[in-house]
Amino acid sequence: MTEDLPADLVVRARRVVLPDGERPAAVHVRDGRIAAVTAFEDAPAGATTLAEDEVLIPGLVDSHVHVNEPGRTAWEGFASAARAAAAGGVTTVVDMPLNSIPPTTSVGALEVKRAVAAGQVSVDVAFWGGAVPDNADEFAPMLAEGVVGFKCFLLDSGVPEFPPLSTDGLRAALTELAAVDGLLIAHCEDGPTIDAAPDPDGTSYTAFLASRPGAAEETAIGTLLAVAAETGARVHVVHLADAHALPLLRRARADGVRVTVETCPHYLTFAADEVPDGDTAFKCCPPIREASHREALWQALVDGEIDLVVSDHSPCTPELKRLDVGDFGLAWGGIAGLQVALPAVWTGARARGVPLARVVELMSAAPAALAGLPGKGGIEVGKDADLVAFAPDATAVVGRLEHKNPVTPYAGRELTGVVRAVWLRGERTGGAPAGRLLRRGDR
Repeated sequence: MTEDLPADLVVRARRVVLPDGERPAAVHVRDGRIAAVTAFEDAPAGATTLAEDEVLIPGLVDSHVHVNEPGRTAWEGFASAARAAAAGGVTTVVDMPLNSIPPTTSVGALEVKRAVAAGQVSVDVAFWGGAVPDNADEFAPMLAEGVVGFKCFLLDSGVPEFPPLSTDGLRAALTELAAVDGLLIAHCEDGPTIDAAPDPDGTSYTAFLASRPGAAEETAIGTLLAVAAETGARVHVVHLADAHALPLLRRARADGVRVTVETCPHYLTFAADEVPDGDTAFKCCPPIREASHREALWQALVDGEIDLVVSDHSPCTPELKRLDVGDFGLAWGGIAGLQVALPAVWTGARARGVPLARVVELMSAAPAALAGLPGKGGIEVGKDADLVAFAPDATAVVGRLEHKNPVTPYAGRELTGVVRAVWLRGERTGGAPAGRLLRRGDR
């Protein structure tokens, strides 16, 4: 290392995933940020050198995490969610505005969230606001206070304090956000379509799948895209499970609609015919669909038609999962997967020949861009020194997790890729909580 590059930490590896490709490099850190990226050999004697089987990647950004605290802290909390994130190589999470009480639908509620999270988190945390009926006057003040955008539901959210937007409500929200170039992210399932579908009660996964048909996703996405085209607002489709909606998104983009889309590790890992009857750990909404959808989602990731992959970590207590009776109609719908998101996606990517650099782009750079966090998402000068030592060829069986509740469909599954070390702004994680509360635009 040259004398004009003093650093607090230098980490080097024979494989470093950089924005312009993968190569040997040394990453120099000063005051929590990346000060230089040099040749592997240009490092001091005290540099940390990764093992030959390890790759240095940027910390992941998970822009879809339900922390649930306060109000439903028994489901998950900031301390446990942050530990799980760090264990999985996620150095930044963006907290969803529900299922906490109060939901993050006002500046006052945002202040409550921040006060509760302060001093608990071992990773950095940003916050989504919520778009519910009649709170559009809160959008500008909440954006000024740093929320990264607003989440809405287009059908019943499952919790009464976070009601859905009607089409008129969606139009009002997008009109307001278009004026300030704010972002709306939407849970896209159509209530009337689901109401007309068969009843989901019972242990049959096939019956549950029939109760949440792909047409519900397609109808709601069509509504979102139409109103986005009308208003000119930016919109984002969360947790896409139905690959048949991809042509709708493709046409909308060709027509100039500003829309992005994400999918999740569970839709890329599991398939409906593999879900055992009565195993409600697999219940999520929209549901895990047939293998043909899984493979089409993978192809869309390769083709660039899906922009990012995030966990949609949405845990609850074991009691609410109703494992005692295995009834998909009664169980809470949500997958706990924050800690295993990276190995789950990498296992599928590796099997399909998708390179690690693409996985990193989908799980770090792209979510950081969506959330408006320019200091995150890559190993480059000026960004936060959020780094992960990842062993892409190692395997591990999913056992104990840092999530507050242990119910997950990944339990007992062998995944490829092991996180061996994590640095948050140049400091190794695992000690006293050192995470920061972020605002949109933070560098």
